[in-house]
Amino acid sequence: MGDLQIRVQEADFDPGALLGDFHQLAARSGAGAVVTFTGLVRDLPGGGLHAMEIEHYPGMTEKALTAIAEEAAGRWDLGPVLILHRYGLMRPEEPIMMVATASAHRAAAFAAADFLMDYLKSRAPFWKKETTEAGESWVAAKAEDEAALDRWRQG
Repeated sequence: MGDLQIRVQEADFDPGALLGDFHQLAARSGAGAVVTFTGLVRDLPGGGLHAMEIEHYPGMTEKALTAIAEEAAGRWDLGPVLILHRYGLMRPEEPIMMVATASAHRAAAFAAADFLMDYLKSRAPFWKKETTEAGESWVAAKAEDEAALDRWRQG
């Protein structure tokens, strides 16, 4: 199993700089492929999102993310793995999270990144609240996110 980096932070981050650091780590590990995904705070259809606030329980969140990263490393032959997720108040277009996986071959790196993203969308212990002109509301789980996670249980 490669180097697992789990970061839960309030501060903004530079995806390009983070990717550069991860590439160097991956190259030193002998990886031939790096796959990354950066999520952005997305405005609502038609606009109107003023902010998104994400809450979590420190300690519990890092433990859960470490466990899923370890599961990915057990399923695929991976080098380094990075999961970075922000909490606190964010505005549309700001980066909210990043996943990066490295492996000797692209198939494992793509599959592991996809698996981690499905987990983060449906099971990671984060709670999201949107603020709009109409007020504040908690974001409910989506059926399509649950369905995406089901494919990893079947295969």
